[in-house]
Amino acid sequence: MSSYTSNEALSVFNRDVSANQLQSYRSNNEPTLMTSLSGMPIGDKVYSLTAGSRGPILLQDTCLLDEIGQFNEEKIPERCAYAKGSGAFGVFQCTTDLGSTFTRAHFLDTRNKQTPIAIRFSRLNSELGSADTVRDIRGMSIKFYTDCGNFDLICNHLPIFFIRDPILYPSLVHSQKRNPVTNLFDYDAYWDFLTLRPETTHCLILLYSHRGITNGYRYMNGYSVNTYKFISRDDKISYVRFHVKSNQGISSIDPTKAFVLAGMDSDYATRDLYNAICINKELPSWTVCIQQMNEQEMKSVSFDPFDTTKIWPKAYYPLIALGTITLNRLPTNHFSEVEQLAFSPANLIPGIELSSDKMLQARVFAYSDAQRYRLGKNYAQLPVNRPLNPTANNHRNGYMCLNNQNGAPNYFPNSFHGATTSYRFKESIYSVEGNAARYECSNETDEFSQAQTFYRQILSPDERIMLARNLAKSLALTQQFICKRAIENFSNVDQNLANDIEHFLSLQRPTKMEDSSIQTDLERTI
Repeated sequence: MSSYTSNEALSVFNRDVSANQLQSYRSNNEPTLMTSLSGMPIGDKVYSLTAGSRGPILLQDTCLLDEIGQFNEEKIPERCAYAKGSGAFGVFQCTTDLGSTFTRAHFLDTRNKQTPIAIRFSRLNSELGSADTVRDIRGMSIKFYTDCGNFDLICNHLPIFFIRDPILYPSLVHSQKRNPVTNLFDYDAYWDFLTLRPETTHCLILLYSHRGITNGYRYMNGYSVNTYKFISRDDKISYVRFHVKSNQGISSIDPTKAFVLAGMDSDYATRDLYNAICINKELPSWTVCIQQMNEQEMKSVSFDPFDTTKIWPKAYYPLIALGTITLNRLPTNHFSEVEQLAFSPANLIPGIELSSDKMLQARVFAYSDAQRYRLGKNYAQLPVNRPLNPTANNHRNGYMCLNNQNGAPNYFPNSFHGATTSYRFKESIYSVEGNAARYECSNETDEFSQAQTFYRQILSPDERIMLARNLAKSLALTQQFICKRAIENFSNVDQNLANDIEHFLSLQRPTKMEDSSIQTDLERTI
C-alpha cells in the first residue's frame, strides 16, 4: 500500500468522515484485476479499439459497447414520492414481555429477542438531488426481518397526514411537485389544493411549526399514522398505532439556517447519518412504542380512530414501549441496499393485520405496485428485500428471477409435495355492514378541534408567532383568493392565528417576493 507524508495523513484525518470513504476502501483492500461482465480479464480500459490511430471505432470493441450500454441503464425510475432517501441497517431488540399478550408476532414475544432491521429515511416531495433541509414531511420506513417473514412499518415524522381518503393522494402529490408546464414548484397549486380540503389544516399547523424542518434524521420521531390490527394468541383483537421515538431527542432547524444549508450542504441529513454511524461512538437509536385501543373503545371514541388526520390523545391512550432500534451498519452500496430497498404495508406477519384504515388499505396496493414498476416483478428476491425464512409460492419467471424454486409444482393444490397452507395462519374474522357508496371518511364537521388543541395548549406564544410567520412567507407567494381561503381555514383554528398571518402578509412589499421585514438579518445579507 502507498505511504503518506505527515501532511497528507493530517489532511485525511481532518476531513469529514464521509469524505474519506474512498481512502478507507484503499486502506482495506488490495488492487484487483478488472474483468468484463462475463469474467474475462481486461487488458486496456483507456483507449477504444479503432482501425488505425485516426480511424473509426470497431463494432467488435465489446469492452466499449458494454461500458456505454451499462452506463445507459444505470438509473431506474425514482419514487413518485419520498424519492431521495438515506438508509442504514441495525437491530431491533424487544425490551418487554408484554408484546406476547398483545400479538402473536414472534419478534415481540420474548424480552431481549433481536431482529435484524433495515431503515430508510426520506422526504415526501423530494427529488433525487434535492435539499435535505426543505420544510416537508419526512419518512421513516423500517423493515423487520423476522423469522416469519418481513414486516414493513412505514412512518412519517408527523403523527398525522394531510388527507384521509386515498383517492386524493395523487392530486396531493401532483400539487406539491413541479408544474407540468413551467417545470417549477407552483405555490398556487400547492395552496389551492390544501385550502380546498380543510382536513389538511391539522397537518399544516404541525408542518409549519418548529417541527417542520428536522435536524437531520437522527433527531426525529416516526409515526405510523395508519392504524394496524393486533391479533393475540387467544385471538383477541386490538388496534394500534406505532410511535418510533428518537433516543437522541427531538431537534429542529431554524428556517434561516435550513435555507443556508439547502445551498451550502444539500445532503446535510444524509451526511449526518453517515458520519454518526461510521464514527461508531453514539449509534442512533429509537424506542418503538404503540398506542392501543380495544374493539369497544374503537366503537365509542368521539372521533374516527381510522382518520389519518387525527391523533389518538396520549392522555387516554398512553404509549407502551415494545423495544429499541439501534443502527449499527451503513450500506455497502447505496443503490443495492437503499435505492433497491422496497417497502410495502402489504408485508405483514402473523399477529399483525390491516385495519379498516382506508389510507392503509390503498397503500397495500400502491407501494407494491410502485416497486414492481421500479424494480420489476421479482423485486422481493433482491438480497436487501429477501426475507430470512425460505419462501415458497406459485410465482415464477419474469425479469431477473433469482429463485425459480427448482422443480416445485407451480400450481395449488397439488399432490407432489409442493408449497401448502396452514390453518394456523388464516386472517382474523371480522364483520362489515352498510351500503356500497362513496362515504366521507370521517366527521367532516370536526376538522379543527385537534389543531386548536395543538395551537392553544402545545405551542408557546413565541412558537405561535413563528408558525404565523412561516405560513405567511409561503402564502405570500400565492394568489389573493387562495390566500383568503387559507386565512379563513386557519381562523377556525384560532382567530389570533389568522390575525397574525394577515399581519405578516401586510408587511409584504408588492414589488418583492420576500419582504425584508419578514426576513431575518441573516437572510437580508444573502
